[in-house]
Amino acid sequence: MLRTSRTILLALLLGIAALLSTATPAVLAQTEAASVQAITAPPGPDANTRITESYARLVARDAWFWAWPMVNVYNRRLVSAKAPDQGLVGGVLPMAPYNRVTMLSDYIKPEQRAIACPNQDVVYGAGYLALDVSPVVIQVPDFGKRFWVYQFSDLRTDGITGLGAMYDTKPGFYLIVGPNWQGEVPKGITQIIRTKSNAAFVGPRVFQDDSPEDRQAVQEVIQGINVYPLAEYDGTMKLRDWRKLPIFPKRDDGKDETRWVRPETFFDQLPLVLDLAPAQAGEEARYSQVLAVIAAAQKDPALKQAMIDEAEKADRELVDPLLQFRNWGLPLQHHWTTITNGARFGTDYFTRTAVARSNILVNASNETRYFYQDLDAAGVRLNGGNAYTITFEKGKLPPVKGFWSLTVYDAAHFFVPNPLNRYSLGTKNKDLKTNADGSLTFYVQAESPGADKESNWLPAPKAADFSLFLRAYWPDEAITQGRWTPPAVDKSVMASNN
Repeated sequence: MLRTSRTILLALLLGIAALLSTATPAVLAQTEAASVQAITAPPGPDANTRITESYARLVARDAWFWAWPMVNVYNRRLVSAKAPDQGLVGGVLPMAPYNRVTMLSDYIKPEQRAIACPNQDVVYGAGYLALDVSPVVIQVPDFGKRFWVYQFSDLRTDGITGLGAMYDTKPGFYLIVGPNWQGEVPKGITQIIRTKSNAAFVGPRVFQDDSPEDRQAVQEVIQGINVYPLAEYDGTMKLRDWRKLPIFPKRDDGKDETRWVRPETFFDQLPLVLDLAPAQAGEEARYSQVLAVIAAAQKDPALKQAMIDEAEKADRELVDPLLQFRNWGLPLQHHWTTITNGARFGTDYFTRTAVARSNILVNASNETRYFYQDLDAAGVRLNGGNAYTITFEKGKLPPVKGFWSLTVYDAAHFFVPNPLNRYSLGTKNKDLKTNADGSLTFYVQAESPGADKESNWLPAPKAADFSLFLRAYWPDEAITQGRWTPPAVDKSVMASNN
Protein backbone atom coordinates (compact mmCIF):
# COMPACT_ATOMS: atom_id res chain seq x y z
CA MET A 1 0.00 0.00 0.00
CA LEU A 2 2.82 2.41 0.95
CA ARG A 3 4.72 1.59 -2.27
CA THR A 4 1.56 2.28 -4.32
CA SER A 5 1.03 5.66 -2.62
CA ARG A 6 4.65 6.67 -3.30
CA THR A 7 4.29 5.64 -6.95
CA ILE A 8 1.15 7.78 -7.34
CA LEU A 9 2.80 10.78 -5.63
CA LEU A 10 5.89 10.49 -7.85
CA ALA A 11 3.71 10.37 -10.95
CA LEU A 12 1.86 13.50 -9.88
CA LEU A 13 5.08 15.40 -9.24
CA LEU A 14 6.53 14.36 -12.60
CA GLY A 15 3.29 15.46 -14.30
CA ILE A 16 3.40 18.88 -12.65
CA ALA A 17 7.07 19.28 -13.60
CA ALA A 18 6.27 18.40 -17.19
CA LEU A 19 3.49 20.98 -17.31
CA LEU A 20 5.72 23.69 -15.88
CA SER A 21 8.52 22.85 -18.30
CA THR A 22 6.23 23.52 -21.23
CA ALA A 23 4.51 26.56 -19.74
CA THR A 24 5.09 29.95 -21.29
CA PRO A 25 6.94 32.64 -19.31
CA ALA A 26 3.62 34.50 -18.85
CA VAL A 27 1.96 31.48 -17.27
CA LEU A 28 4.96 30.92 -15.00
CA ALA A 29 4.87 34.55 -13.93
CA GLN A 30 1.16 34.38 -13.11
CA THR A 31 1.66 31.16 -11.12
CA GLU A 32 4.52 32.69 -9.15
CA ALA A 33 2.54 35.89 -8.49
CA ALA A 34 -0.48 33.91 -7.26
CA SER A 35 1.72 31.91 -4.90
CA VAL A 36 3.32 35.04 -3.46
CA GLN A 37 -0.12 36.68 -3.07
CA ALA A 38 -1.47 33.64 -1.21
CA ILE A 39 1.47 33.78 1.20
CA THR A 40 1.42 37.53 1.83
CA ALA A 41 -2.36 38.23 1.79
CA PRO A 42 -3.57 39.41 5.22
CA PRO A 43 -6.20 37.27 6.98
CA GLY A 44 -8.72 40.11 6.93
CA PRO A 45 -9.22 43.84 7.47
CA ASP A 46 -6.81 45.52 9.86
CA ALA A 47 -8.72 46.74 12.93
CA ASN A 48 -6.23 49.62 13.28
CA THR A 49 -7.08 51.08 9.87
CA ARG A 50 -8.95 54.36 10.06
CA ILE A 51 -12.42 53.94 8.55
CA THR A 52 -15.24 56.34 7.80
CA GLU A 53 -18.50 56.49 9.68
CA SER A 54 -20.37 55.75 6.45
CA TYR A 55 -18.46 52.52 5.99
CA ALA A 56 -19.03 51.49 9.62
CA ARG A 57 -22.75 52.14 9.14
CA LEU A 58 -22.74 50.02 5.98
CA VAL A 59 -21.15 47.07 7.77
CA ALA A 60 -23.39 47.53 10.82
CA ARG A 61 -26.57 47.55 8.73
CA ASP A 62 -25.55 44.43 6.87
CA ALA A 63 -24.49 42.59 10.03
CA TRP A 64 -27.70 43.50 11.85
CA PHE A 65 -29.68 41.76 9.13
CA TRP A 66 -27.72 38.52 8.62
CA ALA A 67 -26.74 37.99 12.28
CA TRP A 68 -30.15 38.91 13.76
CA PRO A 69 -31.35 35.28 14.06
CA MET A 70 -28.13 34.15 15.74
CA VAL A 71 -28.17 36.93 18.32
CA ASN A 72 -31.86 36.18 18.90
CA VAL A 73 -31.16 32.55 19.78
CA TYR A 74 -28.05 33.54 21.76
CA ASN A 75 -30.09 35.78 24.06
CA ARG A 76 -32.68 33.07 24.57
CA ARG A 77 -29.77 30.86 25.67
CA LEU A 78 -28.58 33.49 28.14
CA VAL A 79 -32.01 33.57 29.76
CA SER A 80 -32.03 29.77 29.94
CA ALA A 81 -28.64 29.83 31.67
CA LYS A 82 -30.23 31.72 34.58
CA ALA A 83 -32.88 29.07 35.19
CA PRO A 84 -32.48 27.70 38.73
CA ASP A 85 -34.10 24.41 37.74
CA GLN A 86 -36.40 22.85 35.19
CA GLY A 87 -39.70 24.70 35.43
CA LEU A 88 -42.27 27.01 33.88
CA VAL A 89 -41.95 30.79 33.62
CA GLY A 90 -45.25 32.18 34.87
CA GLY A 91 -46.62 28.66 34.70
CA VAL A 92 -46.58 28.95 30.91
CA LEU A 93 -43.16 28.82 29.25
CA PRO A 94 -40.80 25.82 29.60
CA MET A 95 -37.31 26.74 30.82
CA ALA A 96 -34.35 24.64 31.85
CA PRO A 97 -30.68 25.15 32.71
CA TYR A 98 -28.11 24.25 30.05
CA ASN A 99 -28.02 20.58 29.03
CA ARG A 100 -31.54 19.92 30.35
CA VAL A 101 -35.00 20.03 28.83
CA THR A 102 -38.38 21.04 30.23
CA MET A 103 -41.56 19.63 28.75
CA LEU A 104 -45.04 21.07 28.90
CA SER A 105 -47.80 18.62 29.75
CA ASP A 106 -50.47 20.14 27.46
CA TYR A 107 -50.76 22.68 24.64
CA ILE A 108 -48.89 25.91 25.22
CA LYS A 109 -51.05 28.59 26.86
CA PRO A 110 -52.20 31.55 24.76
CA GLU A 111 -50.73 34.26 26.99
CA GLN A 112 -47.05 33.48 26.30
CA ARG A 113 -45.09 36.11 24.33
CA ALA A 114 -41.60 34.58 24.19
CA ILE A 115 -41.94 33.03 20.75
CA ALA A 116 -44.23 34.00 17.86
CA CYS A 117 -46.54 31.58 16.06
CA PRO A 118 -46.72 28.77 18.61
CA ASN A 119 -49.06 25.93 17.75
CA GLN A 120 -51.70 24.17 19.79
CA ASP A 121 -51.34 20.80 18.14
CA VAL A 122 -48.35 19.43 20.05
CA VAL A 123 -46.94 19.22 23.53
CA TYR A 124 -43.75 21.27 23.38
CA GLY A 125 -40.44 20.99 25.15
CA ALA A 126 -37.38 23.22 25.10
CA GLY A 127 -33.75 23.14 26.18
CA TYR A 128 -30.42 24.70 25.27
CA LEU A 129 -27.22 22.71 25.08
CA ALA A 130 -23.70 23.78 26.03
CA LEU A 131 -21.67 20.91 24.64
CA ASP A 132 -18.36 22.50 25.64
CA VAL A 133 -19.46 21.89 29.25
CA SER A 134 -20.61 18.31 28.68
CA PRO A 135 -22.01 15.97 26.03
CA VAL A 136 -25.67 15.22 26.66
CA VAL A 137 -27.91 12.20 26.44
CA ILE A 138 -31.32 12.65 24.82
CA GLN A 139 -33.90 10.00 25.63
CA VAL A 140 -36.35 8.85 22.97
CA PRO A 141 -39.22 6.79 24.45
CA ASP A 142 -41.50 4.51 22.48
CA PHE A 143 -44.11 6.81 20.91
CA GLY A 144 -45.98 3.96 19.24
CA LYS A 145 -48.08 5.35 16.37
CA ARG A 146 -48.22 8.85 17.82
CA PHE A 147 -46.55 11.55 15.71
CA TRP A 148 -43.41 13.09 17.21
CA VAL A 149 -40.29 14.98 16.18
CA TYR A 150 -37.39 16.51 18.09
CA GLN A 151 -36.28 19.78 16.61
CA PHE A 152 -32.53 20.00 16.96
CA SER A 153 -30.91 23.19 15.69
CA ASP A 154 -27.88 25.43 15.99
CA LEU A 155 -27.51 29.17 16.64
CA ARG A 156 -28.24 29.83 12.97
CA THR A 157 -31.63 28.09 13.36
CA ASP A 158 -30.43 25.42 10.91
CA GLY A 159 -31.30 21.81 11.70
CA ILE A 160 -28.48 19.62 13.00
CA THR A 161 -29.94 16.14 12.68
CA GLY A 162 -33.22 14.31 12.25
CA LEU A 163 -34.97 12.59 15.14
CA GLY A 164 -38.62 11.78 14.63
CA ALA A 165 -41.36 9.61 13.23
CA MET A 166 -40.46 10.51 9.64
CA TYR A 167 -36.91 9.20 10.20
CA ASP A 168 -38.08 5.92 11.75
CA THR A 169 -36.03 6.85 14.81
CA LYS A 170 -35.88 4.01 17.30
CA PRO A 171 -36.43 4.38 21.05
CA GLY A 172 -33.19 4.66 22.96
CA PHE A 173 -30.41 6.94 24.17
CA TYR A 174 -28.85 9.43 21.74
CA LEU A 175 -25.51 10.99 22.66
CA ILE A 176 -24.99 14.57 21.45
CA VAL A 177 -21.35 15.69 21.39
CA GLY A 178 -19.55 18.84 20.28
CA PRO A 179 -17.18 19.05 17.31
CA ASN A 180 -14.01 18.37 19.34
CA TRP A 181 -15.22 15.78 21.84
CA GLN A 182 -13.01 12.67 22.03
CA GLY A 183 -14.39 10.86 25.09
CA GLU A 184 -15.42 7.26 25.61
CA VAL A 185 -18.91 6.21 24.52
CA PRO A 186 -20.65 4.11 27.19
CA LYS A 187 -22.55 0.92 26.42
CA GLY A 188 -26.20 1.21 25.50
CA ILE A 189 -25.97 4.40 23.43
CA THR A 190 -28.16 4.04 20.34
CA GLN A 191 -26.44 6.69 18.20
CA ILE A 192 -23.83 9.43 18.47
CA ILE A 193 -24.68 12.81 16.95
CA ARG A 194 -21.78 15.22 16.47
CA THR A 195 -22.57 18.91 16.05
CA LYS A 196 -20.58 21.59 14.22
CA SER A 197 -20.60 23.91 17.23
CA ASN A 198 -21.00 23.62 20.99
CA ALA A 199 -24.29 25.56 21.06
CA ALA A 200 -27.56 23.84 20.17
CA PHE A 201 -31.29 23.90 20.85
CA VAL A 202 -33.54 20.88 21.34
CA GLY A 203 -37.32 21.18 21.08
CA PRO A 204 -39.43 18.01 21.30
CA ARG A 205 -42.88 18.15 19.70
CA VAL A 206 -45.45 15.42 20.42
CA PHE A 207 -48.89 15.40 18.77
CA GLN A 208 -51.95 15.44 21.01
CA ASP A 209 -55.64 15.18 20.10
CA ASP A 210 -57.85 17.93 21.48
CA SER A 211 -59.64 15.63 23.89
CA PRO A 212 -59.50 14.91 27.64
CA GLU A 213 -58.73 11.26 26.89
CA ASP A 214 -55.64 12.03 24.84
CA ARG A 215 -54.46 14.71 27.27
CA GLN A 216 -54.27 11.92 29.81
CA ALA A 217 -52.85 9.29 27.44
CA VAL A 218 -49.97 11.51 26.28
CA GLN A 219 -48.62 11.84 29.83
CA GLU A 220 -47.30 8.29 29.91
CA VAL A 221 -45.46 8.87 26.64
CA ILE A 222 -43.83 12.23 27.36
CA GLN A 223 -42.57 11.21 30.79
CA GLY A 224 -39.81 9.34 28.96
CA ILE A 225 -38.55 12.48 27.20
CA ASN A 226 -35.46 13.70 29.00
CA VAL A 227 -32.10 15.38 28.43
CA TYR A 228 -29.17 15.33 30.86
CA PRO A 229 -25.33 15.46 31.00
CA LEU A 230 -23.45 12.31 30.03
CA ALA A 231 -22.20 11.82 33.60
CA GLU A 232 -25.78 11.04 34.68
CA TYR A 233 -26.29 8.30 32.10
CA ASP A 234 -26.72 4.83 33.60
CA GLY A 235 -28.54 2.98 30.84
CA THR A 236 -32.00 3.33 32.37
CA MET A 237 -34.81 5.58 31.18
CA LYS A 238 -35.17 8.52 33.54
CA LEU A 239 -38.89 9.24 33.82
CA ARG A 240 -40.50 12.50 34.96
CA ASP A 241 -44.06 13.65 35.47
CA TRP A 242 -43.99 16.98 33.63
CA ARG A 243 -47.24 18.06 35.27
CA LYS A 244 -45.29 18.64 38.45
CA LEU A 245 -42.88 21.52 37.84
CA PRO A 246 -41.87 24.60 39.83
CA ILE A 247 -43.28 27.93 38.68
CA PHE A 248 -40.84 30.80 38.06
CA PRO A 249 -41.85 34.49 38.21
CA LYS A 250 -43.54 35.81 35.09
CA ARG A 251 -41.83 38.44 32.98
CA ASP A 252 -43.62 41.68 32.17
CA ASP A 253 -44.50 40.91 28.55
CA GLY A 254 -46.41 43.21 26.21
CA LYS A 255 -48.61 42.30 23.29
CA ASP A 256 -45.64 41.73 20.96
CA GLU A 257 -42.92 39.10 21.03
CA THR A 258 -40.24 39.56 23.68
CA ARG A 259 -37.46 41.69 22.18
CA TRP A 260 -34.47 39.37 22.02
CA VAL A 261 -32.21 41.51 19.79
CA ARG A 262 -31.31 45.05 20.88
CA PRO A 263 -29.14 47.56 18.97
CA GLU A 264 -27.42 48.86 22.13
CA THR A 265 -25.96 45.42 22.97
CA PHE A 266 -25.80 43.80 19.52
CA PHE A 267 -22.21 44.71 18.63
CA ASP A 268 -20.91 43.75 22.07
CA GLN A 269 -22.54 40.33 21.77
CA LEU A 270 -21.78 39.59 18.14
CA PRO A 271 -18.12 38.52 18.59
CA LEU A 272 -19.25 36.01 21.25
CA VAL A 273 -22.00 34.74 18.97
CA LEU A 274 -19.68 34.30 15.99
CA ASP A 275 -17.27 32.39 18.18
CA LEU A 276 -20.08 29.95 19.02
CA ALA A 277 -21.16 29.72 15.37
CA PRO A 278 -17.99 29.38 13.25
CA ALA A 279 -18.10 30.71 9.70
CA GLN A 280 -19.58 28.48 7.03
CA ALA A 281 -17.76 28.06 3.72
CA GLY A 282 -17.78 31.44 1.99
CA GLU A 283 -18.51 33.42 5.18
CA GLU A 284 -14.93 33.97 6.32
CA ALA A 285 -14.61 37.42 4.73
CA ARG A 286 -18.00 38.47 6.14
CA TYR A 287 -16.92 37.44 9.64
CA SER A 288 -13.51 39.12 9.49
CA GLN A 289 -14.98 42.34 8.10
CA VAL A 290 -17.59 42.83 10.81
CA LEU A 291 -15.19 41.81 13.61
CA ALA A 292 -12.60 44.32 12.41
CA VAL A 293 -15.17 47.13 12.31
CA ILE A 294 -16.45 46.20 15.77
CA ALA A 295 -12.87 46.25 17.08
CA ALA A 296 -12.37 49.71 15.59
CA ALA A 297 -15.63 50.92 17.11
CA GLN A 298 -14.58 49.74 20.56
CA LYS A 299 -11.81 52.36 20.42
CA ASP A 300 -14.06 55.11 19.07
CA PRO A 301 -17.31 55.79 21.00
CA ALA A 302 -18.67 58.03 18.23
CA LEU A 303 -18.18 55.27 15.67
CA LYS A 304 -19.86 52.73 17.91
CA GLN A 305 -22.83 55.03 18.47
CA ALA A 306 -23.17 55.47 14.71
CA MET A 307 -23.31 51.67 14.32
CA ILE A 308 -25.99 51.41 17.01
CA ASP A 309 -27.97 54.14 15.30
CA GLU A 310 -27.70 52.31 11.98
CA ALA A 311 -28.84 49.07 13.62
CA GLU A 312 -31.94 50.83 14.93
CA LYS A 313 -32.71 52.05 11.41
CA ALA A 314 -32.08 48.60 9.93
CA ASP A 315 -34.42 47.06 12.48
CA ARG A 316 -37.26 49.40 11.48
CA GLU A 317 -36.60 49.37 7.75
CA LEU A 318 -35.37 45.83 7.07
CA VAL A 319 -36.30 43.42 9.83
CA ASP A 320 -39.64 44.64 11.21
CA PRO A 321 -41.44 44.43 7.82
CA LEU A 322 -40.61 40.71 7.77
CA LEU A 323 -43.14 40.08 10.52
CA GLN A 324 -45.74 40.32 7.73
CA PHE A 325 -45.96 37.06 5.80
CA ARG A 326 -46.99 38.81 2.59
CA ASN A 327 -43.56 40.48 2.35
CA TRP A 328 -41.51 37.30 1.80
CA GLY A 329 -41.60 33.63 0.86
CA LEU A 330 -42.39 31.69 -2.29
CA PRO A 331 -45.68 32.97 -3.79
CA LEU A 332 -48.43 30.38 -4.30
CA GLN A 333 -52.03 30.45 -5.54
CA HIS A 334 -54.58 32.55 -3.66
CA HIS A 335 -51.86 34.74 -2.05
CA TRP A 336 -50.45 31.98 0.15
CA THR A 337 -46.67 31.82 0.57
CA THR A 338 -44.32 29.09 1.80
CA ILE A 339 -40.65 28.19 2.18
CA THR A 340 -38.86 25.04 1.05
CA ASN A 341 -35.57 25.47 2.94
CA GLY A 342 -36.81 25.69 6.52
CA ALA A 343 -34.06 24.89 9.05
CA ARG A 344 -31.71 24.47 6.08
CA PHE A 345 -31.14 28.10 5.25
CA GLY A 346 -27.40 27.90 4.55
CA THR A 347 -26.45 31.35 3.26
CA ASP A 348 -30.03 32.36 2.40
CA TYR A 349 -29.81 35.20 4.91
CA PHE A 350 -33.02 36.85 3.79
CA THR A 351 -35.27 33.85 4.37
CA ARG A 352 -33.51 32.94 7.61
CA THR A 353 -34.10 36.40 9.07
CA ALA A 354 -37.66 36.59 7.70
CA VAL A 355 -38.54 33.33 9.42
CA ALA A 356 -36.72 34.34 12.61
CA ARG A 357 -38.68 37.59 12.79
CA SER A 358 -42.08 36.04 12.12
CA ASN A 359 -41.96 32.43 13.40
CA ILE A 360 -38.49 31.44 14.60
CA LEU A 361 -37.28 27.85 15.10
CA VAL A 362 -39.18 26.08 12.34
CA ASN A 363 -38.76 22.44 11.44
CA ALA A 364 -37.04 21.22 8.30
CA SER A 365 -39.30 21.15 5.24
CA ASN A 366 -39.48 17.36 5.10
CA GLU A 367 -40.65 17.43 8.73
CA THR A 368 -43.13 20.28 8.42
CA ARG A 369 -44.27 22.44 5.51
CA TYR A 370 -45.60 25.85 6.50
CA PHE A 371 -48.11 27.91 4.51
CA TYR A 372 -48.60 31.58 5.41
CA GLN A 373 -51.51 33.91 4.68
CA ASP A 374 -52.24 37.61 5.36
CA LEU A 375 -54.74 38.22 2.53
CA ASP A 376 -58.12 37.07 1.31
CA ALA A 377 -58.80 35.78 -2.20
CA ALA A 378 -59.11 39.37 -3.47
CA GLY A 379 -55.74 40.34 -2.03
CA VAL A 380 -57.22 42.40 0.83
CA ARG A 381 -55.75 42.22 4.36
CA LEU A 382 -57.53 39.73 6.61
CA ASN A 383 -59.49 41.50 9.33
CA GLY A 384 -61.84 40.28 12.05
CA GLY A 385 -64.42 42.84 10.97
CA ASN A 386 -65.17 40.45 8.09
CA ALA A 387 -66.15 36.80 7.86
CA TYR A 388 -64.23 34.25 5.76
CA THR A 389 -64.57 30.66 4.65
CA ILE A 390 -61.90 28.18 3.64
CA THR A 391 -63.23 25.11 1.88
CA PHE A 392 -61.18 21.97 1.23
CA GLU A 393 -62.76 20.01 -1.60
CA LYS A 394 -63.53 16.33 -1.07
CA GLY A 395 -60.30 14.35 -1.12
CA LYS A 396 -58.16 17.50 -1.01
CA LEU A 397 -57.35 17.90 2.64
CA PRO A 398 -53.65 18.55 3.26
CA PRO A 399 -51.89 15.29 2.31
CA VAL A 400 -49.76 14.32 5.32
CA LYS A 401 -48.45 11.28 7.13
CA GLY A 402 -48.42 13.17 10.42
CA PHE A 403 -51.08 15.81 10.99
CA TRP A 404 -52.22 19.19 9.72
CA SER A 405 -53.81 22.28 11.23
CA LEU A 406 -54.99 25.79 10.40
CA THR A 407 -54.23 28.45 13.03
CA VAL A 408 -55.33 32.06 13.55
CA TYR A 409 -52.84 34.63 14.90
CA ASP A 410 -53.21 38.33 15.62
CA ALA A 411 -51.07 40.93 13.84
CA ALA A 412 -48.19 40.23 16.25
CA HIS A 413 -48.51 36.45 15.59
CA PHE A 414 -49.99 35.38 18.90
CA PHE A 415 -53.26 33.87 20.05
CA VAL A 416 -56.24 36.06 20.90
CA PRO A 417 -58.51 34.79 23.71
CA ASN A 418 -61.97 33.69 22.51
CA PRO A 419 -65.05 32.03 24.04
CA LEU A 420 -64.11 28.55 22.80
CA ASN A 421 -60.45 28.81 23.84
CA ARG A 422 -59.80 27.54 20.29
CA TYR A 423 -56.92 28.73 18.14
CA SER A 424 -56.59 26.06 15.47
CA LEU A 425 -58.55 23.35 13.68
CA GLY A 426 -57.32 20.21 11.96
CA THR A 427 -56.40 16.59 12.55
CA LYS A 428 -56.67 16.95 16.33
CA ASN A 429 -60.39 17.83 16.10
CA LYS A 430 -62.57 14.72 15.85
CA ASP A 431 -65.95 16.49 15.58
CA LEU A 432 -65.43 18.44 12.33
CA LYS A 433 -68.51 18.37 10.07
CA THR A 434 -68.22 17.82 6.32
CA ASN A 435 -70.60 19.30 3.77
CA ALA A 436 -73.10 17.23 1.77
CA ASP A 437 -70.64 16.96 -1.14
CA GLY A 438 -67.85 15.70 1.13
CA SER A 439 -65.97 19.00 1.30
CA LEU A 440 -64.85 20.59 4.57
CA THR A 441 -65.47 24.30 5.31
CA PHE A 442 -63.88 26.31 8.09
CA TYR A 443 -65.58 29.52 9.23
CA VAL A 444 -63.01 32.16 10.19
CA GLN A 445 -64.74 35.09 11.89
CA ALA A 446 -65.08 36.88 15.23
CA GLU A 447 -68.67 35.84 15.98
CA SER A 448 -70.13 32.35 16.06
CA PRO A 449 -71.42 31.17 12.66
CA GLY A 450 -74.27 29.39 14.43
CA ALA A 451 -74.56 26.34 16.66
CA ASP A 452 -74.72 23.96 13.69
CA LYS A 453 -71.41 25.27 12.33
CA GLU A 454 -69.57 25.91 15.58
CA SER A 455 -67.51 22.71 15.38
CA ASN A 456 -65.87 24.22 12.27
CA TRP A 457 -65.53 27.75 13.66
CA LEU A 458 -62.06 29.22 13.94
CA PRO A 459 -62.47 32.43 15.97
CA ALA A 460 -60.76 35.58 14.65
CA PRO A 461 -59.92 38.72 16.65
CA LYS A 462 -62.69 41.33 16.61
CA ALA A 463 -62.18 44.19 14.11
CA ALA A 464 -58.42 43.62 13.97
CA ASP A 465 -55.94 42.36 11.38
CA PHE A 466 -54.96 38.72 11.65
CA SER A 467 -53.02 36.01 9.82
CA LEU A 468 -53.60 32.36 8.97
CA PHE A 469 -50.98 29.65 9.21
CA LEU A 470 -51.37 26.12 7.82
CA ARG A 471 -49.00 23.45 9.11
CA ALA A 472 -48.48 20.12 7.38
CA TYR A 473 -46.43 17.83 9.62
CA TRP A 474 -44.65 14.99 7.77
CA PRO A 475 -45.97 16.17 4.40
CA ASP A 476 -46.60 13.80 1.52
CA GLU A 477 -44.89 14.24 -1.84
CA ALA A 478 -47.90 16.13 -3.19
CA ILE A 479 -46.90 18.93 -0.81
CA THR A 480 -43.12 18.66 -0.98
CA GLN A 481 -43.24 18.63 -4.78
CA GLY A 482 -45.67 21.55 -4.94
CA ARG A 483 -48.69 19.71 -6.33
CA TRP A 484 -50.91 20.65 -3.37
CA THR A 485 -51.42 24.15 -2.01
CA PRO A 486 -54.10 25.54 0.34
CA PRO A 487 -57.45 26.77 -1.01
CA ALA A 488 -58.49 30.42 -1.17
CA VAL A 489 -59.62 32.41 1.83
CA ASP A 490 -62.99 33.70 0.64
CA LYS A 491 -64.69 36.72 2.15
CA SER A 492 -68.29 35.82 2.93
CA VAL A 493 -71.44 37.34 4.27
CA MET A 494 -71.17 37.45 8.05
CA ALA A 495 -72.85 34.35 9.41
CA SER A 496 -74.07 34.33 13.00
CA ASN A 497 -76.47 32.61 15.31
CA ASN A 498 -78.57 35.77 15.72
